Parts: sequence; C-alpha cells; structure tokens
Amino acid sequence: MIARRLTALLTAAAVTRAATAALRSRAPGGPDRWERKNYAGRAVELYGGPAAALGAAAGGIALAAEPRAAATLAVLTAGACGVYDDMAGAVDPRRGFRAHLAALRGGEVTSGAVKLFGISATGLAAGALLKERPVDKLLAGVVIAGTAHFVNLVDVRPGRAVGAVLALGAPGLLRKGTAGVLSAASMGAAAAVLPEDLGERAMIGDAGAHALGAALGTAIVAGNGRVGLVAHAAGLVAAAAYGERVGAAGGA
Repeated sequence: MIARRLTALLTAAAVTRAATAALRSRAPGGPDRWERKNYAGRAVELYGGPAAALGAAAGGIALAAEPRAAATLAVLTAGACGVYDDMAGAVDPRRGFRAHLAALRGGEVTSGAVKLFGISATGLAAGALLKERPVDKLLAGVVIAGTAHFVNLVDVRPGRAVGAVLALGAPGLLRKGTAGVLSAASMGAAAAVLPEDLGERAMIGDAGAHALGAALGTAIVAGNGRVGLVAHAAGLVAAAAYGERVGAAGGA
C-alpha cells in the first residue's frame, strides 16, 4: 500500500510538471490569455491550474475501476469548470454564491453560476459512485463539492490554497486503501505547483483550486463513514457560509 501511495504522489507531481511545461510552450489562445495580475499587481501565469487537475487525476490510476471513475470525474470536471471561470469570468467583478444566483434570477448565466452548478452536480455524481446508501451518496456529494469550494475560498494569497491541500491531505496518507492513494494524488499535484505559487510566478486559479479541492474531497469521502461525512459536511457548509458573509461585508 505504501508503494501505491508513493506511485500516486510521484505520478501526480510528474504529470503536473509535464502538463505545465506543455501548456507554457503552446499557450492555447496565446500567452496573454494565461496571464493575470495577482493581489500585489504582479503578472503571473495560470498554467499550473489545469496542469494540477490533470496531475491529480493521473495520480489515481492505481485505483480500482469505480473509485478511479469517481475521482477522475470529480477532479477533471471541477478543473474544467474552473478553467471556464478563469477565462470567461476574468473581468466579472461579482463574487460569491449570492451574486451569481442573483444574476441567474435576472436571466444572466454567469461563469460563476456554471461553475457552481457544474461542480455541485459532479460532486453528487462522484459521491453516488463512492457510496452505496442514498444518504451517504448525498453527504459524499456535499463533501466533494464543498471541499472544492473551500480550497478555492482560501486561495487569496500565494501558497494558501496549495498549503491547505498539503496540510489537510497529510493525515489521509496514513489511511489504507483508496483514501490513502487519493490523498497522495492530491498532495503530489499540489506539491508540484507550490514553488511557483509561493514565488509569485504563477497562480493556480479557480481551475487548480477546485480540482485539488475535489481530489481532496474524494479522499475524505473514501476514508470516512456516515459520522465522518456528517462532520465534514457540517464544517464545510459553515465555512462556505462564513466566507459568503465575509465576502459580502468586504464587497468581494
């Protein structure tokens, strides 16, 4: 089992690094499309986000068919929704669930709304593959989507989102089976983007934050029964509510 976890970690890291290099060399749509200003006004690149999604998904290749399908679905779809929001929502000042839902009620489908519903639906689908009982499927979906949102929520300064994935994923390495492998995969992809993220040469964006969060969420689901799922779901809902309130108060 240690070998599988190590393989998952190294595979995720290697694929993330290779995908970053490939995207940087080709830059779909041109380099300007992949450049943003960070909180300090420095120009940073976004290649690490989708690369981390690919790496985290690739790190789960040693899993059995059903868990692998759930992890791949959750991670790649969360990453794709994040890429869409990174590109289409780059100039949209609206932040938070309420702002995007308000726009939706007015007939406007924002990139944030696409991301919200896309990741929520994917979380529920992945949860349904990982658990057997209906209540557990629902709780699993909340945990997967909620963890994806939580990691994105803390991505406000260099290294915070990636550091959260590494810190929260570390205990999962001690678990046997699927949970340990998925934890290793999320940590391998996170570790690969950490140096450039901390060095303020790149940011993982919504793509990386949501994908890494979804990978971590699937690991949490795989390693917990109903009691653990309830505890994690409650904590994630509370964190989302707090983040929404703070964002509204700060005009984010």
